Amino acid sequence: MKQYDIVIIGAGMTGATLALAVHQLCEGNLSIAVIEANRMEENKAHPGFDSRAIALSFGTANILKRLNLWSDFLPLLTPITDIEVSDKGHLGLADIKASTQGVDALGYVVELESVGRLYQDKLTQCPAVDYLCPSQVKHINRTMKQVEITLENGSRLMTKLMVAADGALSESCQQLNIPLKEMDFEQFAIIANVSTNQSPEGRAFERFTSSGPLAFLPMSEGRSSVVWCMSEQKANQLMGADESTVIEQLQHDFGWRLGKITKVGARACYPLVLRYRESIVSHRSAVIGNAAQTLHPIAGQGFNLGIRDVMSLAEEVQYAYQTHGDIGNYSVLSLYRQRRQCDRSETISLTSSLVHCFSNDLPAMRIGRNLGLLSMTYLPFIKQPIVKRTMGLVER
Repeated sequence: MKQYDIVIIGAGMTGATLALAVHQLCEGNLSIAVIEANRMEENKAHPGFDSRAIALSFGTANILKRLNLWSDFLPLLTPITDIEVSDKGHLGLADIKASTQGVDALGYVVELESVGRLYQDKLTQCPAVDYLCPSQVKHINRTMKQVEITLENGSRLMTKLMVAADGALSESCQQLNIPLKEMDFEQFAIIANVSTNQSPEGRAFERFTSSGPLAFLPMSEGRSSVVWCMSEQKANQLMGADESTVIEQLQHDFGWRLGKITKVGARACYPLVLRYRESIVSHRSAVIGNAAQTLHPIAGQGFNLGIRDVMSLAEEVQYAYQTHGDIGNYSVLSLYRQRRQCDRSETISLTSSLVHCFSNDLPAMRIGRNLGLLSMTYLPFIKQPIVKRTMGLVER
């Protein structure tokens, strides 16, 4: 049995960032274990064209800079310098430019394969972190002052604080009986990378269609990462269609802003469901990232909300450590919960409202959302709060 100050279950981007954040803020003085079930294959070739991507907000970039991780990310990033929001077939159009916000980029796109390898290397090299991978949790038992975690291989870990970062259907949260709420958006998302005649050159697009939102994010080598939301029936048809049929339908929905779509890579498809836990703390345990909330991808808020979870929890752990407190004490975790309450509820509400508003073709909804998009163009006091949340510049 080995004793740790903090054990993090899950080494995705939120779990890994938390481990490195605690190490940085507490100057390497806390012992940390990170348990991850899946190890990236060392010899596996980079998937190239079909590598999946994620958008980091300007606020997330600031957090990574504070944690001295940004320089490692820089070679992997494609800046977003312009975001165009439009409603297919209607007048509403809003354009958000980095130059008008006084920044070099509104956000950045990074390929998950590359950042996964970066984090795996960082965790392996960090002296205060034991990176237990591949390892799976078999059983969690909590006492008044400790959490005992038994792994599938029979080894046991003791810790003052356990953090669940193991995804939307977190098995560790299930073992702790932390309830999960769900709301089915009755949409599916097709994810793919595409090539177009015109390089996106930093331009991102959020286009609303009668069947659901469609997003293009700029990637390296002139590619765009596409998140295409639609009904289950349409998704099934397109997943079984040939590339030329998919290109034709995607061109119809997106338009010609980047010229002709010339290639669509491997497609993936998944149902869109809001999942969230009202309680993100429990006795000697906290929940972060997708384990705490999994959002609709409509505004690219999910991962960035999770990183704000990470930084808030890391700061509370730092404060408890510096004041010689117990980092797993409920008073410490209550401060984390209170800090996250407003941001979580507002971001969940915003994304859910956008889905219902922009996936609805009723005349009143159509008129209302187009007036809203026009207002964003001409009324800065309406536009700026939305832009700030899009950029991740919110209170934590």
